[in-house]
Amino acid sequence: MNRSVIRLRETRAGQAGYGAVLGLVVLALSGAVGLALKQPWLFPSLGPTVMLFFESPEQPSSRPQNALVGHGVGLVAGVACFYALGLQGTPPAPDGGLTPAYVAAGALSVAITTLVLTLLKLPHPPAGATTLIVSLGIFVQPVQLLSMAGAIVLVTVSGFGVNKLIIGRPA
Repeated sequence: MNRSVIRLRETRAGQAGYGAVLGLVVLALSGAVGLALKQPWLFPSLGPTVMLFFESPEQPSSRPQNALVGHGVGLVAGVACFYALGLQGTPPAPDGGLTPAYVAAGALSVAITTLVLTLLKLPHPPAGATTLIVSLGIFVQPVQLLSMAGAIVLVTVSGFGVNKLIIGRPA
């Protein structure tokens, strides 16, 4: 445990710097993998996940299990709603416009994600963004979904590891 970092994190500026620098490092790592693989290893819901890891590592929603299960449930719910509502073959909502089917897929996927994570007692609010990314058709190809899953694992493992190494407690 690094006592000087822990003391530094007790100040507002120290906590802000810790979160900013480590968030930058972890997201840059994920982005670098994405660049190398030419796949989406950096997407919107990773931002709030990393912020939780480094701004409030003591919160239940910051635990690695919550992040992994939360985003996993979000991916599955998003895919299920996207296909159940017959959206395959249509342009993603940001490109083709929001349709009633996309509204239903998005709202339903967030509701399912919330329901499952609440029942499991594994809250992770950024998973709501993951499920929307999928249910709105932004990333739905199998390789994109695998990339999202890989990025979630990478960010969670690296965030957990960095917090454990530097402040002596996991994300």
